[in-house]
Amino acid sequence: MRISRLFQEKRPVVSQEIFPPKLDTPLDVILGKMDRFAAMSPDFISVTYGAGGSGKGRTIELASRIKQVHGVESMAHFTCVGHTVGQVDEMVAELQASGIENVLALRGDPPLNEPDFDFSGNAFPYADELIAYIRTKADFCIGAAAYVEGHVDAKRLSEDLRFLRRKVDAGVDFLVTQLFFDNRMYYDFMEKALAIGINVPVAAGVMPVFKADQIKRIASLCGAALPARLVLMMDRYQNNPDDMKKAGIEYAAAQIRDLTENGVAGIHLLSMNRPDEAEQILRASGLWRESVP
Repeated sequence: MRISRLFQEKRPVVSQEIFPPKLDTPLDVILGKMDRFAAMSPDFISVTYGAGGSGKGRTIELASRIKQVHGVESMAHFTCVGHTVGQVDEMVAELQASGIENVLALRGDPPLNEPDFDFSGNAFPYADELIAYIRTKADFCIGAAAYVEGHVDAKRLSEDLRFLRRKVDAGVDFLVTQLFFDNRMYYDFMEKALAIGINVPVAAGVMPVFKADQIKRIASLCGAALPARLVLMMDRYQNNPDDMKKAGIEYAAAQIRDLTENGVAGIHLLSMNRPDEAEQILRASGLWRESVP
């Protein structure tokens, strides 16, 4: 099913994000958890891949198995960084052959250990160009990334919003936000996006806090602000993993409850490949759905 249809039929659309293991790790590591994720009855599951396009074959295989074996709609991440036009064409063909209908079109991160990577040398330097090209090659339902606080490469949010409008104009069906920890920033972003004509559904990306150092590193890389109460929580529990996990689950659940109460189109839970914690968050937020045998 096309994800755009899900947004037409219900609110909120509830989805989860997983990632394949590294290439030197058996795929069974995540496949063994798929029954648990499917039992939560997500509307769809998205599958990422590594920086510089690494591991995209595993992404397609996992996305296909989620749909064909577990009966859950899937979405494959599709980046253009470091890819030639021919490689993009190959990926389009492989996705089609695997029965995947939904893709998240992204510029992507630079290859590992190449912090000064020159994106201008790509066949498609920006996501909007990739989106427009995919539209000429296949009838995918296409999602794209939105950055509530602005992309780290953008000088200001208004500039990033203009780039986002270009993605939408290129043929995006829906958007999924980068992680954020302060819902007020999401609401402010939505007002600004609507004001410039961005009116496709926007799912809110929510990342649970399980490890203080990990979240601080991720937040610094993507430019996400850490509210004072979250910093205090992490400082209080950072040396107690069990209490940190409990506090992180409640923080994410409270964030989701507030978003759903304010009519968010979708909740995209960045599960970190942890089905137990994902289930606890869904139960605590009121979004748990019993699977139907």
